[in-house]
Amino acid sequence: MKKYIPFAFATLLAGFGLPAMAQQNCEVTVESNDAMQYDVKEITADKSCKEFTIHLKHVGKLPVAAMGHNWVLTTSDDVEQVAQEGIAAGADNDYLKPDDKRVLAHTELIGGGEETSVTFDLSKLDENGDYMFFCSFPGHSAIMRGEFNIGDATGTQPRT
Repeated sequence: MKKYIPFAFATLLAGFGLPAMAQQNCEVTVESNDAMQYDVKEITADKSCKEFTIHLKHVGKLPVAAMGHNWVLTTSDDVEQVAQEGIAAGADNDYLKPDDKRVLAHTELIGGGEETSVTFDLSKLDENGDYMFFCSFPGHSAIMRGEFNIGDATGTQPRT
């Protein structure tokens, strides 16, 4: 005789972090602030996700022109050049060169109190690739950056 876990009970267990059913979490929220910081230094996307979503929240109060933030994904080798060329592209282009093939995913530029998201095809990235995320607002990429990995679990590593 097969035993079944009722859906409502399975949902309740999942809410407590218990693995009642296989459950993918293919999204994370990243907060940015007026002190030029993300609240995470590392993101690991579960390799079973086909698509992955980043929700960016600017929890500060300063406007986009003064302290705008975005979330940009490139290979680690491309960060410096993409950030530098982005400055010339200007605010109207979210400080990213239009149609730059080195940019694997990015959000729009937002100011204090705003939120945005980007969903991208994770299956197009190399599981063993060396990726970084950063903010392309002028001067921010030097400290607003972190590692983006593809692995067996979804999560973030808080900034310490």
